[in-house]
Amino acid sequence: MKNIKKLISAALISMFALSTVGCNMIAKTPEAIAKSSVAIVNGEKITRADLDKNPNMMSVIAQLKQQYGENYEKNEDAKQVLKTQREQILENMITEKVVEQKAKELKLLPDEAKLKTEVDKQYNDIKAQQFGNDETKFQEALKQQNFTEQSLKELFTSQLRSQEMYKNVSDNLTKNITIDDKKIQDYYNANKNQYTEKPNKIHIAHILVKTEDEAKKAKDRLDKGEDFAKVAKEVSTDPGSKDKGGDLGTVPYVDSGMDATFMAAAIALKEGTISAPVKTQFGYHVIKTIKKEEYPVKKLDTVKAEIKKELEDKEKQSVVSQK
Repeated sequence: MKNIKKLISAALISMFALSTVGCNMIAKTPEAIAKSSVAIVNGEKITRADLDKNPNMMSVIAQLKQQYGENYEKNEDAKQVLKTQREQILENMITEKVVEQKAKELKLLPDEAKLKTEVDKQYNDIKAQQFGNDETKFQEALKQQNFTEQSLKELFTSQLRSQEMYKNVSDNLTKNITIDDKKIQDYYNANKNQYTEKPNKIHIAHILVKTEDEAKKAKDRLDKGEDFAKVAKEVSTDPGSKDKGGDLGTVPYVDSGMDATFMAAAIALKEGTISAPVKTQFGYHVIKTIKKEEYPVKKLDTVKAEIKKELEDKEKQSVVSQK
């Protein structure tokens, strides 16, 4: 579930130690430990039992038992995984609790009868599609994952309820959002590389060094006619491309997986030219654009609906994150 930052920050949340030792310092008996609070959200408790019985937590424990055996809690790696997963699952539970409280306030709680119908459908579909309605295999799979039929349905119910509550709250908070033609036009003008008939691509190479002074010295050598690949092999600190003469291959303009500043500088270069030093989070680059494959941009009318939907989604995400 996506985080509703302002709702969570506005909620009065108290969190307590998650380790068994921490709980035992307060309460000695298993029953008391189970009843102890691990978080309080606007006065509503999330207990240790709630956390431990969370279907996702039960699944994590089942996986740890399979990997490390019944005494998994004595294994240091397993203990670290368990601690990390507990913290993440508790964070999700807190988020769900905040959203649930907001949904109650707005009278937007899901219809439980409809939820049950959808849960039963999911349950039966999995049983039929993955196990061919073979009851023995199904029960074995449930046991391996530390589930019962009831806890599996509870997991489906929790997931669906959370999704619907988030959608209901999100829709309510963002119902007044409008995307006009100017916003669409401005976004289109600023992001034309996203709307080409085929994805634009660029073949690039670079030299990466630690300081601007080192980058300037490399650029001076190139300006005097030295071979780019030779200089890259001698001075670049990028282990992935250094031995290839700095060659990074051909990547798309959009979703290249590379630093945005680096890509913007590379795209701005003319084919066959070399950049001045470019600073990114990794250091200073001297970039060479070897070849570009660029295609015509689609007309605005053909992508207008797509852009409007994208902008609406971004606006909604922005609004919800601030509520």
